[in-house]
Amino acid sequence: MKIGIVGNGSIVKTALACLQEAKIQTAALWCRNEEKGRPLCEQYHLKQYTDYAKFLQDDSFDTVYIGLVNSLHYAYAMQAVQAHKHVIVEKPFVSRYGEAISLIEEAEQEKVMLFEAILSRYSRTYQALIPHLDEIGDLKIIHGNFSQYSRRYDAYQEGKVLPAFDPELSGGALYDINVYNIHFAAGIFGMPSHVQYLANKGFNGIDTSGVLMMDYHGFQSVCIGAKDCASPCGTVLQGTKGYIELPGRPSIIDHASLHLNGSEEPITLDVPEEGSPMANEFLRIQEVIAQQDWNTEAAWLIRTKQVMNILDQARVSAGIHFAADEEPEFTI
Repeated sequence: MKIGIVGNGSIVKTALACLQEAKIQTAALWCRNEEKGRPLCEQYHLKQYTDYAKFLQDDSFDTVYIGLVNSLHYAYAMQAVQAHKHVIVEKPFVSRYGEAISLIEEAEQEKVMLFEAILSRYSRTYQALIPHLDEIGDLKIIHGNFSQYSRRYDAYQEGKVLPAFDPELSGGALYDINVYNIHFAAGIFGMPSHVQYLANKGFNGIDTSGVLMMDYHGFQSVCIGAKDCASPCGTVLQGTKGYIELPGRPSIIDHASLHLNGSEEPITLDVPEEGSPMANEFLRIQEVIAQQDWNTEAAWLIRTKQVMNILDQARVSAGIHFAADEEPEFTI
């Protein structure tokens, strides 16, 4: 896998460092503003492009990493797919469920692979906790909290709308932060039977925080995401015979413990990993591409489609509207 980078924001800077850590070759960078892109190109010895069509014609890379604002994911990923490149799209995958379906169908036609960069999916500890679910008995509640006061919220309160709080750019707490809680539950249990999102909305209608509830016919998943306030983060799966606890942000899953009723000592479920979470994410994607593991890629895309379905339903239930919204489709 050789990577071409799209964007120059903070997530791209992090991705470039992690790709270097993983010893994955990066060849080129596209950025609309030549001056803003130049420092990264010089630091990582990348070819620089301001013309996206010419960037996609470059044969020195086979995979495109897209780290743009949410609203641009679909258009830039679609062009990359049509240029016969594999594509890694930062979370959230796209803005709408219909876009996800269209993009996945196009990738199937072009016979290229698509990936959503959602860190928890590629965590060994996340995968390792699944076989222990039966030990906690009948699952009743999943509680996930990712609350982190945004550095941009003060500016938002003063009336300055940056991308994180801009409905025109598919911003908001649901897409930026609560999506990790959704991926955690849907990644294991799939599509819920019912979705409802109760949001705290700002002056422009964007959700600055909120609580998403998902009904799984027998247990409930409660997903809390906040950019306007902070608290300790973590995830707990509660069952009739015990619980599994994962402290910290659900974006980075590196600790998990099993607590059984009547037992004083928890059982550690951690699976140690050598590299950083994002470096490991890239390495896992590289492995799937190298092995042409279409079954794994397809399974991940099913989960991505389900998460986009949930996000669409959540926005509609809360009355949150993005630019050029169309009537959503809610079937997988």
